[in-house]
Amino acid sequence: MRSIWLTLETNDMVFQLTKRLAFPNPRLGEPDGLLAIGGDLSVDRLLLAYSNGIFPWYAFRQGVIEWWCPMQRFVIFPNEIHVSHSMRTLMNRQKYKITVNRAFEKVIKHCGDLRKNEEGAWLGKEMTEAYIRLHEQGFAASVEVWDNDTLAGGLYGVALGRCFFGESMFSLVPNASKLALIFLARFFEDRGGALIDCQFETPHLKSMGGRFISYEEYMEYVRMD
Repeated sequence: MRSIWLTLETNDMVFQLTKRLAFPNPRLGEPDGLLAIGGDLSVDRLLLAYSNGIFPWYAFRQGVIEWWCPMQRFVIFPNEIHVSHSMRTLMNRQKYKITVNRAFEKVIKHCGDLRKNEEGAWLGKEMTEAYIRLHEQGFAASVEVWDNDTLAGGLYGVALGRCFFGESMFSLVPNASKLALIFLARFFEDRGGALIDCQFETPHLKSMGGRFISYEEYMEYVRMD
């Protein structure tokens, strides 16, 4: 796999993917995690990517697939999920119903719609269709939060082995995405899940127990049987 120089603000070097189903060594990526561009969003390439801690993104250069693999990984261990007093109160009220894989396409559509006007929005038609294909083959899942029969929030991601690679979440009512994440952590832990990959740190995820681990430690979990 050859490397090329791109005209970027930092003039950093990244790898150009070809049709060959392969990725460069993630440790050769840029300090911010950008590893490569190009390639495709086939099921086989996505599975190869996630099994090595690599994920796609369309940020910064619309129409060009970027592949990222930060060496410091922001994760939530299911048994470390933080549930605040206010969230416990909301959960005890049982106002919302939570389901798994009942409305994957609706969840991903809401995630995309809520961010389509944001700078660096990445969840366009190609990405959406790619994750739907993963879901149809059993490698992507969603959690839905319902207010009666109305979808009020949720999240989706890729599920491989004992890891869940979170991709996006949304809320149409306060705290719906938090409910989805708490449910995911408990549901996943009960079934032997070991790690939820959050990809990037946010105050929201940090408040719920997210923390950094090294890529080496991260890959130990990804490779678990």
